[in-house]
Amino acid sequence: MPAAYQFEELPVLHGLSEQEFFRLCQDNPQLRLERAANQDIIIMPPAHPDASESGTEISGQLWQWNRERRTGHTYESSAGFRLPDGSVRAPDVAWLSNARRRAAGQAAGFLTACPEFVVEVLSPSDRLPAVQAKMEEYLANGVQLGFLLDVAAETAYVYRPSQAPETVVGYDQTLSAEPVLPGFALDLRPLRRAH
Repeated sequence: MPAAYQFEELPVLHGLSEQEFFRLCQDNPQLRLERAANQDIIIMPPAHPDASESGTEISGQLWQWNRERRTGHTYESSAGFRLPDGSVRAPDVAWLSNARRRAAGQAAGFLTACPEFVVEVLSPSDRLPAVQAKMEEYLANGVQLGFLLDVAAETAYVYRPSQAPETVVGYDQTLSAEPVLPGFALDLRPLRRAH
């Protein structure tokens, strides 16, 4: 049976206040929602199982590193951050230092802080240029380090402020998160998919 609604592009809502957006998120936990700086509400499809599994692996590695050091807080994709430009984003994986967490406020249930470190995992429904643009938005809002991972292509893009993204090919290595996360290197090998 065909889907009741089919869109070439997912619909975008506009015009909700921050409180209304938060309420929409709370009333519809089955939806994955973000809000762009221009206040467009972006409805995202559920994560592909492979992308979700990769996000869990990355989150686990980061959580273990942070548990030993206790220098900050780790988050997975259900955490919403209200960024300085007014957008509300939910990176697949994020890390926020203790100092930024203490300074953060709360706006309509979202943490008003920009994580220092974010990871986005490309899902089959994602378009690479759109996620690359999102990574640039993260940097413009205060992210100090970002990894964009195209697991299927075994390619990673490393984002740092005031630098062109670095492309890393091959998942037989680690990605250093220095100096933002001292001592943390993301092991890419567990992300490889058996074909």
